[in-house]
Amino acid sequence: MSSRSTNPAGAASGLWLGRIGSLGLMLAGWALAARLLDDPLTLPSPGSVAGFMVREWASGALPHNLLATLGRVAASFALAMSAGLALGLAMGRHRRLDSWLDNLLIVLLNLPALVTIVLCYIWIGLNETAAITAVALNKIPMVTVMIREGARALDPQLDALVRIHRPSRIVVLRDVLLPQLAPQIAAAGRAGLALIWKIVLVVEFLGRSDGVGFQIHLGFEMFDVRQILGYALSFVAVMLLIEAAVLRPWELRANHWRLA
Repeated sequence: MSSRSTNPAGAASGLWLGRIGSLGLMLAGWALAARLLDDPLTLPSPGSVAGFMVREWASGALPHNLLATLGRVAASFALAMSAGLALGLAMGRHRRLDSWLDNLLIVLLNLPALVTIVLCYIWIGLNETAAITAVALNKIPMVTVMIREGARALDPQLDALVRIHRPSRIVVLRDVLLPQLAPQIAAAGRAGLALIWKIVLVVEFLGRSDGVGFQIHLGFEMFDVRQILGYALSFVAVMLLIEAAVLRPWELRANHWRLA
């Protein structure tokens, strides 16, 4: 009779090696394509883009624009998650409210992000409030749907226990509802952040005077592919860091009971 043991440290190192290896392959493919094309204006090499990023960082332009975009992402994310959690929980727990708001939710889910951005800029103005509102409005419906489905699947035995003991609403939310919804909240946060930062770039492209999206807009106007790639890859790197350091551990912790 044979037994098989697993080594968590070895498995983790293997995963990291796989991620680093895939990144190396992408960079090698990019370098090969740039060499074959032999046109720096169309596809600059990885070294050329890296040099541009270093110079922008040294000048202070890159950190300034990264922080501007991150601030908009954080504000939009917090607003969308808070509103989506409250709305999804309410719709999942109350069928009449769900029937009233379901059509509106479907409309918002299918409304193009560009339409929302343009309308917010027209109605509110070319300011930070319009930018953050536009991004949050595009994210709230997705969070609402995910939380609503989780709320519909809550344990009825725990509901019966709440009706018997009648704890305060804060206690019910903290100790009964949110722990059961943790997997849906984590999934909505992880998927939502990936969507939010892309929409933030569009918002900045159309109506902001700083941020990664604005710099990409300038690169587009000057046909500077190096600037477009440099700023895009800089923010992708930041998002990958947040994904690895915050979102993935958060999701694993929220779903640990499934693996127990």
